[in-house]
Amino acid sequence: TSSWEPQGRISPEGSYVDDYVPSPSPTEYALEPSSKSAKSRSEGKGHQQRRPSNRDEFDGPHQFIPRPSPEYIAQQERELPHLPTNLVVHEQDSILTRVNDRLSQCAFDFVAKYQFPIPLANGEMRPVERPQDREWTEWVYLLKRLATKRRIPARVLYNGQIKQFITILENSLEMRHAAKHQSRPLKDDRNILQLISAGIQVAKILKDSPAMAALDDLYVQTEHQIQERS
Repeated sequence: TSSWEPQGRISPEGSYVDDYVPSPSPTEYALEPSSKSAKSRSEGKGHQQRRPSNRDEFDGPHQFIPRPSPEYIAQQERELPHLPTNLVVHEQDSILTRVNDRLSQCAFDFVAKYQFPIPLANGEMRPVERPQDREWTEWVYLLKRLATKRRIPARVLYNGQIKQFITILENSLEMRHAAKHQSRPLKDDRNILQLISAGIQVAKILKDSPAMAALDDLYVQTEHQIQERS
């Protein structure tokens, strides 16, 4: 049997904490005034009204960490060190698009291999016939939903890493954002290599040997290209 941890509700934005709504305490509810209640009961529409509250855990017992010295803060606020950026815009776009496309193929093959269902939302979603029929963010959302609904057995993942699965998928989400938005600022060399590495980890956990090899080759090529210009 596999070990599962509840991940909470999943949204396309990947927000977990914001999706959690705690159960209201009895004090958060107040009955309507008696006159209205009597009228409502006479009409068969008696109900409770929730009292709005802006309080949260930060309004309860809390602490503050002592503020650092002005000298220490001044050191932190100095101009950030320059990180080398040797790849021009179109080179970065080409690399990230290649990673994005390979990951979409990887997800497509994984879903097809194990015959996982793809919801079509009452006909609103187009059927999938090729990897490009879904954005990478949509593939990630699908895989996350399959995992949290316990549709993906741990045995089909590398080393049964079901607990790490969603984290690894989340780490790759910037890929699609970076490849899609052409107006973004240039990424430094380390960030580009980090994004390729995130893609490698996705291919690894999905146990896709060709995808992992292709992305690893891209990493080595990109690293060599960067070193030549350094």
